[in-house]
Amino acid sequence: MSEHHDVLIIGGGLVGASLAIALDHLGLEVALVEATPAGALPAVFDQRNLSFAAATVNALTALGVMAKLRTAAGPIRRIHVSRAGDFGRVRLDAADYDREFFGQVVVARDFGEALAARLDELPRLRRYRPARFLRLGETGNDGRREVVIAAAEGECSLRARLVVGADGTRSMLREALGIGTEEHDYGQTLLVARVRSERLPDGTAWERFTDSGPTALLPRGDRHYGVVHGVARAQADAVMALDEASWLARLQQAIGWRAGRLLESGPRSAYPLVQVLAQSCLGERALLLGNAAQTIHPLGAQGFNLGLRDALTLAELIEQAPAEAGSEAMLRAYVARREEDRRQTIAFSEGLARFTSNETPAARRLRSLGLVAASQTRELQSLLVGGAMGFRGEVPALCRSEAR
Repeated sequence: MSEHHDVLIIGGGLVGASLAIALDHLGLEVALVEATPAGALPAVFDQRNLSFAAATVNALTALGVMAKLRTAAGPIRRIHVSRAGDFGRVRLDAADYDREFFGQVVVARDFGEALAARLDELPRLRRYRPARFLRLGETGNDGRREVVIAAAEGECSLRARLVVGADGTRSMLREALGIGTEEHDYGQTLLVARVRSERLPDGTAWERFTDSGPTALLPRGDRHYGVVHGVARAQADAVMALDEASWLARLQQAIGWRAGRLLESGPRSAYPLVQVLAQSCLGERALLLGNAAQTIHPLGAQGFNLGLRDALTLAELIEQAPAEAGSEAMLRAYVARREEDRRQTIAFSEGLARFTSNETPAARRLRSLGLVAASQTRELQSLLVGGAMGFRGEVPALCRSEAR
């Protein structure tokens, strides 16, 4: 016998878990396929520093997730952007836009624990764990598509009106759907850690671009900064092997003394930077969300924020017409709703990565002029602020308000 569901979500990470929570109040039969057993967190919930745009904070507050955080999030009230060797800089202050903050910084593990606590409160949610996706079957006369998973008791056949792939950059569901990808390797590795400075975070996010890659200090809520440091792939192993003093000296040279002297660092983690874009996000009774649809450069901190807006848009469409979940009309409507936000966000992330890494004299002059223009032009600043806060295209209702 097959288990029947309305929505089957493959992947219990950031986007998949958020979608399950967003669908809970609709009274549908929702199931979540998770690779990790009960009591464990997916590997994605590590010590990375996640920058939540204001739109994301609104939505996660409305969904009851932010209240589950054990450590307070760190508000980003000011943003300071500069590049070594270029004149000009951009300073943005949320107060100038009548905002309390542009976004908030949350440690991925803290967020994972908050999501887990919220998921535990959903009695209707069916959770298959540990389990992994194996293959797709046909769509039956009942409009449900077969999905075969490997669970503790062996292979299980499930049927769902809508199968959602939120299973990450190397999505197995995407592969089963026969959807290809366009990939670009930036040749860089991103190193992340927690650092303590002689000056406590004051709500300023410092972003500095250098010839070797970007470096950022993000104000966390635990009196530390989250550091993000990009290096050439060939140098990554050597930088990871530096002792703490040498590592801090490297960071200090990259970021300068804007946050004071860096005093100590937590463990480092490394993540190769590769952009992976699905050539389509649709299949028969199937849809790709988050990193399964687009894994983008982390410059500008747009990845999870974009993926969450994917999930919330889908939840909104299902709420408007629950009986149409997984139908071709709904999937097409989803693509139309997400097209502008997805296109603009990917273009912003990719353009920022290429623009800041171009070392030609002409590019340096253009960058400097661009920084000066952005620092002095209110209209340009407003465009940057709106995008950074997650307000692009047709924004899901939960992103616009904390109220449910």
